Amino acid sequence: MMIDLRSDTVTKPTQAMRRAMAEAEVGDDVYGEDPTINRLEAVSAELFGREAALFVPSGTMGNQIAVKLHTQPGQEILCEEHAHLLDWEMGTVASFGGCIPRAVAGDKGVLTWERMQQAISPKLYFRAQTSLAWVENTHNMAGGIVTPVAELEKIWEGAKSAGLRTHCDGARIFNAATALGADVRTLTQGFDTVMFCLSKGLGAPVGSMLLGSREAMERARAVRKALGGGLRQAGLLAAAGLVALEESPALLAQDHAHARSLAEAVAACAGASVDLGRVQTNIVIFELNGERNSAWLIAALKAEGVLASAIGPKTVRLVTHRDVTAIECEEAARLLTRLLS
Repeated sequence: MMIDLRSDTVTKPTQAMRRAMAEAEVGDDVYGEDPTINRLEAVSAELFGREAALFVPSGTMGNQIAVKLHTQPGQEILCEEHAHLLDWEMGTVASFGGCIPRAVAGDKGVLTWERMQQAISPKLYFRAQTSLAWVENTHNMAGGIVTPVAELEKIWEGAKSAGLRTHCDGARIFNAATALGADVRTLTQGFDTVMFCLSKGLGAPVGSMLLGSREAMERARAVRKALGGGLRQAGLLAAAGLVALEESPALLAQDHAHARSLAEAVAACAGASVDLGRVQTNIVIFELNGERNSAWLIAALKAEGVLASAIGPKTVRLVTHRDVTAIECEEAARLLTRLLS
């Protein structure tokens, strides 16, 4: 068996999820008649203190629906310079949403209102206007770093004063809540819409949720259909999502501890550099020192039973999750130490 640290999307459904999927009551969700989908949407909305929620196949779809809800073609979206929206959604914000991402450098990956405010387009008829403020929490390409509540409150207040809509790409918002000792409702209450993934740290096989007002989710349902997101008897997937929401949040602290142990092992090696201050959740990103590149390390790790991701010529990412045990992380740490010393 390989020790798979490429992503927290590689988890397999638990036995409880498989049973729930096998026994799920289903209907046609395009008609709004799948009872398990309806229950998942109701549970999610209640958890986040929202009027309504919408099941979507992926986080990218949820994010792109939010773009359509809050913008008009030709407008700008403020986002961090390495946001998932910008780097990993295949330009759909432009090709489908018709919008321009305005990249803003974060403070070690944390997007602050002070920096966002400076990037708002002036109110000139010959300039593309800023419409939406976008926050990714946790921030994947910043090493899973968390935006603290105090900074979120500044963004919510500032965006409202500036007349901007707000969206949270909360693919790993439950990891953020675990790291901050807060609840997801507190971390997202000031956003107009929120997306979170069931299929990352929570371990479900498929799916994400988009949350907002009832009126916004009614419009979102139409956009989802336009993107090919009408899934018919999707209760089979929703059943696993319900189990994930019930059993997985309590396990995330363990993933964070495993990531920390891996990061500390890497930090002790002469062959790599890692900012331990950024290792706050379940992601470890580090740079290779010297002449060797990330392709070499990925191949060397794989040859000895560990999978990792190269996200740059000399940059490597490790992600912990429920399917990697403490013993396996210790084994991976020993291997990294041997290869990087």
